[in-house]
Amino acid sequence: MSPPEVILWQRLRRHQLLGLKFRRQHVLGPCFADFYCHELRLVVEIDGEWEHRARRDKDARRDAWMQAQGVTVLRISAFCVFDDVGAAVAIIRRKVIEIAPDLAARVVTAEHSHGQGDD
Repeated sequence: MSPPEVILWQRLRRHQLLGLKFRRQHVLGPCFADFYCHELRLVVEIDGEWEHRARRDKDARRDAWMQAQGVTVLRISAFCVFDDVGAAVAIIRRKVIEIAPDLAARVVTAEHSHGQGDD
């Protein structure tokens, strides 16, 4: 795993994000996903700035294949993960709630159990 993947994995593993199970380096047909949540059919890909530019066409074909299989692909820049992993997790959380609005109740519950929703 790349350094930004390791950083993000520390926040996704063990059901830490809304109780969802994420797998790392998961095989989907001919593709490897950085992170995959089977429950939501969600792939999270971390894009390094230079690498992604060089393989943009290949990534677009991979994304199209996964989307044709009913999988949602979310791409986050490695810079975002390095700069503020909390912001990267928030992006994933928003996508999760977009896919499964019923999970929004888990956000409220998690925030209150951690004392963040008491303003």
